Amino acid sequence: MPQVLPLPSVDAKSGVDARLQAIDKLEALVNEVAREKARHRSNVFLKRGIRTWRKGDIAKAGQWALKATEADDTNAKAFHVLAMALERMGHLHKALVTYERSFQLDPEDPELLINLGLTAWNLKLTEGAARMFRLYIAACPDSPLGYNNLGGIQGDMGQPDMAIETLKAAIYRMPHESILWNSLATVLAEQGRADESIVFYNEAARLAPNFARAYHNLGYAYQHLSRMQDALDNYDKALELVVDPAERIETRHSRSICLIGLGRIAEGFREYEIRNNQRFRAYLHHMIDAPMWQGEDLAGRKLLLVGEQGLGDEIMFANILPDAQAAVGETGKLQICVDPRMVGLFQRSYPQAEVGAYDDRTLMDDDGNKALRLVPFAAKDNKPDLWAPMGTALQHYRKSLSDFPHKPFLTPDPVRVAEFKQKLAALPGRKVGICWRSMMLGAKRAKYFSPIDVWGPVLQTPGISFVNLQYGDCAAELARAEEKFGVTIHRMEGLDLRADIDGAAALSAALDLVLSAPTAAAHTAAAVGAKTWFLSAGQGWPQLGTAEYPWHPDTRVFWPEKLSDWNAILPKFAAELADWAAA
Repeated sequence: MPQVLPLPSVDAKSGVDARLQAIDKLEALVNEVAREKARHRSNVFLKRGIRTWRKGDIAKAGQWALKATEADDTNAKAFHVLAMALERMGHLHKALVTYERSFQLDPEDPELLINLGLTAWNLKLTEGAARMFRLYIAACPDSPLGYNNLGGIQGDMGQPDMAIETLKAAIYRMPHESILWNSLATVLAEQGRADESIVFYNEAARLAPNFARAYHNLGYAYQHLSRMQDALDNYDKALELVVDPAERIETRHSRSICLIGLGRIAEGFREYEIRNNQRFRAYLHHMIDAPMWQGEDLAGRKLLLVGEQGLGDEIMFANILPDAQAAVGETGKLQICVDPRMVGLFQRSYPQAEVGAYDDRTLMDDDGNKALRLVPFAAKDNKPDLWAPMGTALQHYRKSLSDFPHKPFLTPDPVRVAEFKQKLAALPGRKVGICWRSMMLGAKRAKYFSPIDVWGPVLQTPGISFVNLQYGDCAAELARAEEKFGVTIHRMEGLDLRADIDGAAALSAALDLVLSAPTAAAHTAAAVGAKTWFLSAGQGWPQLGTAEYPWHPDTRVFWPEKLSDWNAILPKFAAELADWAAA
């Protein structure tokens, strides 16, 4: 007879539950093993990425780090390395998001706070960056990095006094940390206090004799004090010590500028070619289907010269265009590429040449953001045989000061010159144009330009009618100066000095004299042959070691002994103007 199965006892039930618990534990163990395998695989990729990074291949390192995050999406270190690679390649927004992901996974990693802050700083998110640096200081109060970066960003935010206090407090806490002395010196230098900064840069170098950046910065400070030989000596010392390839390029560039400023122009212009190195921070990719000109014979060739850097430099470097036109000869062709606003002015000046405009773009690819300069008119069937940035021709055509011809090299519209002269004839006395600053006037650049509020001794010179050449929005400044000094600064109605550079050139040619800071307005005036006096914060490298701008036919330069000491130089500037007006 069949046996009746007993009812399940408590013990039997417990046995079932125990088996279920075992299954749960085994599942958890399997998941843990899977996670360990995923983490191991992720770390293998990450190690490869780090090795690749050390070899200098940042893009490939980023690819390995990306594989590491795909293998284990909880690996904070993998996201950290990926974020650093994205940042170095210029993908700043992606880097910021990736740093944030890493920080979510590992909020105990203080290095992430520094990197998050630096990325935010590069994105101009200054308040957020400052917050990250303060959090880092709270987490690592004995590390100089947080104080160093916080002081730097406070300086950028227009809070130099706060930056100085931050860095002084850190130095009091850690007097042996050379980077803090270096940063304090930099804040002072960027305030125009280069003479004070030298003491602190020297202390940074004393504490860390192999600190190449301190010597580079000393060179920068001496250069701003017009002590060019001292600057060169320190740049040379920095080059002896520098290890990082990117920093070496920066130092060589600074040194080339110093050589030019010393008047050693053959060597200086040759060294200045370092700006065309693809690893230079301001490198511009030119999308031109032709080899770069290396000094070969140009007779009968088609040569494309492309304007570069700011508008003032673009005009200044055009000094070599007559030489280039002569070099290609009647059987060759010169192509000139300039800012779209200057095409008409340059075409009139060089009727045998073909003049067109460049088109600047930004490309995002696997290697980061690239600044591109396209030259649409010199492509396909019209592409050149050779091309070069305009400044590259300097090493071939300007090997000594005697090579500068001191002749106008741009031709204003004669009809417009006559029209402006007719309008100016209605004004009393001699007609003098004024421009006191650049339009690009951030906190760091402002010290290089005098505010119009200190131009009283100049504007009150008798026997002169002043005419505005200041481009951009300056109505409030003009009104303030007129009220403060009791003068009228005349405007040419309907002339947009920023957009209509051809018109600005014609107006400058119609004036008796132009007074200007070293701006595009000054170079435009000087290039068409107008008598031009430059008012500079210090001795600038384009002076080539002289008291003029040799690029142009008729210039003088006035600068104070102490950088940006406008109260000292303006009375002298005004006295020279009064003598000229009375002559």
